[in-house]
Amino acid sequence: MPTIVVDVMPKAELLDPQGKATTGALHRLGHGKFQNVRIGKRFEFTVDGEVTDAVLAEVRKVADETLSNAVIEDVVSITVDGAPVEVAA
Repeated sequence: MPTIVVDVMPKAELLDPQGKATTGALHRLGHGKFQNVRIGKRFEFTVDGEVTDAVLAEVRKVADETLSNAVIEDVVSITVDGAPVEVAA
């Protein structure tokens, strides 16, 4: 069964308080090479049957309308079994 993965991240222009806290924690733990950590969300869907254009369009709609808050987040990628796919917004 194919797996579709949707990644959602805070908009680049917005402050990411969780990412900032994680960056600070990494520095305190001696991992100062890492800067500007940003924390997002990952959703995995297992699909019965073939992943068609209609299925991808439905996933994009769910991602835009339900999984993300368009005011503060962007859907940054959708992949099928690890391969990036282009899905019209």
